[in-house]
Amino acid sequence: MLNRIIFHLKAAIGRRVGPVMIPGFRSADGTWRSRTRFGSTTYFQGRESIEMGDNVYIAQHCFIDGSCGLKVGEGCQVCSFTSLLTHSSHLSIRLYGDAYGGGDMVGYQKGRVEIGAYTFIGPNTVVMPGTKIGKGSIVSAHSYVKGKFPDFSIIAGQPAKVVGDVRELDAPFLREHPELHQHYKSWAEELPLRGGQASEME
Repeated sequence: MLNRIIFHLKAAIGRRVGPVMIPGFRSADGTWRSRTRFGSTTYFQGRESIEMGDNVYIAQHCFIDGSCGLKVGEGCQVCSFTSLLTHSSHLSIRLYGDAYGGGDMVGYQKGRVEIGAYTFIGPNTVVMPGTKIGKGSIVSAHSYVKGKFPDFSIIAGQPAKVVGDVRELDAPFLREHPELHQHYKSWAEELPLRGGQASEME
C-alpha cells in the first residue's frame, strides 16, 4: 500500500514540475522492479494485471493498458506516444452507433499482449489486443502492430509486417566486439543467423 501511495505521489509531482522519469514498478506478481522506469506523463490502466520485467524503459506520453493482461519482458524499451492496448472498441462502436454501451459487444476486441525481452518499440506505435512480439525485436516508429511475430523480427508498417531480422544488424558488432558474446548469449541463445528460423513465442 505504501509503495502505491509513493508511486502516485511521484507521478503527481512529476506532472506538476514537468516530465520526469519515475524509477521502480511493482509487477502483477508483487515483484518490485527497481531498475524499471517510466515517464511521469505515461498513463497505466489495469496496472494490477501488468507483468513487468526489470530494466524496462517506458518513455513519456504513452498509454499502457493492462486490463486484459500485459507482459513486458526484461530490458524492453517503449518510446514516446506509444499505446499498448489489450482492449479496443473501434469496430463495435461503429456497428452499434448510439446504441453502443461498451463491454462484451459484437466486435469488441480483448486480448492479452506479450512483448518479448529486449524488444525496442519505436515512437507513435500502436500495439493491438492479442499481439505477441518475440524477444529481441525492433518495431519501427508509426507502426500499427497486430498478430504474432517471431523472435528477432524487424517489424514495420500499417499494418505492420516482418521486414527483416535483427540478428543481421547485431552480427557486425558481435564480430567486432567478441567480449559481448556472453552477454548476448545469456538472453538470445545465439540462434543461427541463416539456415534456420527464429523460434516463435508460445
